[in-house]
Amino acid sequence: MKLVLLGAPGAGKGTQAEIISEKYNIPTISTGNIIRAALKNGTEMGLKAKSYIDAGNLVPDDVVIGIIKERLSESDCKNGYILDGFPRTIPQAEALDTLGFEIDFALSLEVADEEIIKRMSGRRVCQNCSASYHLEYKKPNKENCCNSCGGQLVIRKDDEPQTVKNRLEVYHEQTEPLKNYYNIQGKLLIVEGQDKVEDTTRLVLDALER
Repeated sequence: MKLVLLGAPGAGKGTQAEIISEKYNIPTISTGNIIRAALKNGTEMGLKAKSYIDAGNLVPDDVVIGIIKERLSESDCKNGYILDGFPRTIPQAEALDTLGFEIDFALSLEVADEEIIKRMSGRRVCQNCSASYHLEYKKPNKENCCNSCGGQLVIRKDDEPQTVKNRLEVYHEQTEPLKNYYNIQGKLLIVEGQDKVEDTTRLVLDALER
């Protein structure tokens, strides 16, 4: 199975990707992770990406696509893979098709913006050990205090409400059009995100196994 996961930041893609990866024994290809790996391993594309990152610029599409191509050509991808965080735009999706990496499904996790803002602005992390909590779904035993090490819990900049709103705007503008792109190809699956992870998982697996 070759799967693209779509959904706004905070929709729960990472969690579902882990479950799908384990069930079908296929790797999750997260753009951020493989760019970091390419930098660490000093691959040709990794070195190209480093020159942009060091200059404080976004890594351009052709370099990201080169890194994706390197990763998808590895042996653990021969039976399939899950793409999380790529493609982000229609030109990236077209480039993937042009390279001959055929996608079976694009699964979109749908969660309302208001719910995502609530989910993400409630996240807290321990500034010492990075353990994660949520003010509603995973409360610490003692307010603002890590259960594991007693460190102070803080909100990451990425999870501040205004940052989340900005990220959602970018998603709707740049990435959401991919739903129509894959729908025209007959590959789009839509799953409504539920309050409980296991309920979302059941709907995701049902959609993939139809």
